[in-house]
Amino acid sequence: MKQQNSIEHPANEEEMNIIKAFFEALKIKFKVAKDSPYDPNFVDKIEKSCKQADQGKTVKIDLDDIWK
Repeated sequence: MKQQNSIEHPANEEEMNIIKAFFEALKIKFKVAKDSPYDPNFVDKIEKSCKQADQGKTVKIDLDDIWK
């Protein structure tokens, strides 16, 4: 059988433990990536921007003015 890759996105540690237990019970080999492929500074900026948007701290630019 051809090897396939799978990426899971558990929302919390409990979900991660369930996924690990499931794979172990079925004797499926897996590894957990410790490192994020993203630069931590970039992630911080994105999270900060999301919080600002949630708080309504945004700027709306009219399409006619976008290239000015």
